[in-house]
Amino acid sequence: MEFRIQHEIKGRIRVHLFQRYMTYEQADLLQYYFSSLKDVVKAKVYERTADMTLYYVGDRGNVLKALQQFTYEKAEKYKPFIGDSGRQLNAENFEKLVQKVVFRYVKKLFLPQPFMIAFTGYRSLGYMKKGFHGLRKRRLEVSVLDAVAIGVSMARGEFNTAGSIMFLLGIGEIMEEWTHKKSVSDLARSMSLNTNKAWLVKDGQEILVDTADIQLNDRVLVRMGNIIPFDGTVVSGEALVNQASLTGEALPVKKEADGYVYAGTVVEEGEITLQVKAVSGATRYEKIVRMIEDSEKLKSKAESKAEHLADRLVPYTLLGAAAAWLVTRNVAKAMTILMVDFSCALKLAMPISVLSAIREASHHNITVKGGKYLEAMAEATTIVFDKTGTLTKAKPTVKEVIPFGEGTADEMLRIAACLEEHFPHSMAKAVVQAAKEKNLEHEEMHTKVEYIVAHGITSFIDGKRVIIGSHHFVFEDEGSKIAPQHIEKYDALSPEFTHLFLAIESTLAAVICIEDPIREEAWDVVQQLKNNGIHSVVMMTGDSERTAAAVAKKVGIDQYYSEVLPEDKARFVEEEKKAGKTVIMIGDGINDSPALSAADIGIAISDGAEIAREIADVTIAADNLYEIVKLKQISNCLQKRIQYNYRAIVGINTALIFLGLSGCIQSTTSALLHNTSTLLISVKDMQNLLPC
Repeated sequence: MEFRIQHEIKGRIRVHLFQRYMTYEQADLLQYYFSSLKDVVKAKVYERTADMTLYYVGDRGNVLKALQQFTYEKAEKYKPFIGDSGRQLNAENFEKLVQKVVFRYVKKLFLPQPFMIAFTGYRSLGYMKKGFHGLRKRRLEVSVLDAVAIGVSMARGEFNTAGSIMFLLGIGEIMEEWTHKKSVSDLARSMSLNTNKAWLVKDGQEILVDTADIQLNDRVLVRMGNIIPFDGTVVSGEALVNQASLTGEALPVKKEADGYVYAGTVVEEGEITLQVKAVSGATRYEKIVRMIEDSEKLKSKAESKAEHLADRLVPYTLLGAAAAWLVTRNVAKAMTILMVDFSCALKLAMPISVLSAIREASHHNITVKGGKYLEAMAEATTIVFDKTGTLTKAKPTVKEVIPFGEGTADEMLRIAACLEEHFPHSMAKAVVQAAKEKNLEHEEMHTKVEYIVAHGITSFIDGKRVIIGSHHFVFEDEGSKIAPQHIEKYDALSPEFTHLFLAIESTLAAVICIEDPIREEAWDVVQQLKNNGIHSVVMMTGDSERTAAAVAKKVGIDQYYSEVLPEDKARFVEEEKKAGKTVIMIGDGINDSPALSAADIGIAISDGAEIAREIADVTIAADNLYEIVKLKQISNCLQKRIQYNYRAIVGINTALIFLGLSGCIQSTTSALLHNTSTLLISVKDMQNLLPC
């Protein structure tokens, strides 16, 4: 690609790309491609000017080389993962806003008065039609109020007033639609498919490949706990599939041979091999947008309350206007009440507040799937943490492999990695990574693997039954034994590590010692949550009592429960809810899914199991836990903003009504002030909440 360097400082370079016209799709491909490069921290693309700014670390030459070698054909395979970036949406709505403002003032300056009157009358017909439509359905809605206000202004010959009302209503509609669509787009994109790898079944072998390399009609294997990466037809196996992301229904659906599965749904139990029928991510994005727009999940109680209150106030506004006319016999004073209604501001301000809060949360790497979860977060007093991958670091590491039989440490690690690579858990990832660092090849050595949630994995290698998992699973559930000559060695295991136990033919073969250090920010996060309204902080873990007690003490946890099963976590959450508490659950594994689903607000770590992310109401980045504090602060600030909106709307509009009735201001002025205040409140609601 040809380019010219326009400006650069250390770590940042701005270039102009030599192409006559850049489409929105090309801009998205550029941004996605360069953002994914190892040396690039962030990329910004400006499609209007065909410029790009790259923030990088390391060697400047690598960035320039990537620019020189880039072609749009090279980036074609990334198309399925772009979806709709919102770039076109922003540009189109901004142009609408500018055009509306320019057109209004051009009309006022150059259009003769008779033509202005005719144009205003023509435009008013649309509002009248909406008003009559509401009356025909026997519903007194805000549209009726708008129609009456515009109609009375037209009847009295106050065409400028009618034009001003319609102009401000139009601006408000554009801003509401823009904010709503942008928030929905951001939300849908963050919920869209984000799977990088898939198990390709080819010539009887399972090969882990990039999803970008999967072609139509390829066969892909999906096991329990994993997201289905493509639309396709099931060719073998059977599974219970959670389709909540598309249908909103939490109950899993059974899928078997000849059944159809959709990208983004999750295998809760079983495993299936599917034949890929669609590789584009766009269809999933569009489905999610439709689901969000149709779902009541997006609305908080405050939004619903404001919407219903707005419609309920319409009859009182009409009655107030009629009463003012009967008492004063002054049409202008009656018009004041018609032009200064509470409904418009209530209906506009609340949804914008909530959707803007969702968008602000996304800037902090927080994905919120609906306004009601922000409301629940603000009301929450109890938070339940899983330990592994949540309070501890998302990437534990293998520190030592201790063999308890004839096999070497490397051989035991190879077997463990071969089993663990199929399942999404931080401990499993640690084992696979350790084998990779030692260059231990672990092709499919085993038969079909079986995963028992919160316990471990079983399979057969060379006809011998192999199991790997927790102490409870290996020794109590499976009845494995320790060879007598190794008892002393077993007793000497260091308590500072988390242990994975590998047994072959019911005899302990190795112990994998995993270091799972506590997150540095955990203590501070717990304290900040308490300072922001959380009264009870609980930890629940499958680890031993000794490990749980040590972690709870280090991070300042109020109460903890050790050696718990997934159903225990969910039961605790349900009991807390029955006690009248609003409960947050945060976790990252398959075993956390029941509790995440049961909680008032389930929060999943983005680096955790895909099923946990799919079921959760909120997803946060794996980098640190401060996002939870940010989410709590945003939620608290949102409630303050909503209360402020109520006070401001009631206060301003009540004052305008009294000023109009007392004759201090004319109805045209009150209409202008009312619509301007509504617009200003809405603009303020689009601003970030933090700090509040």
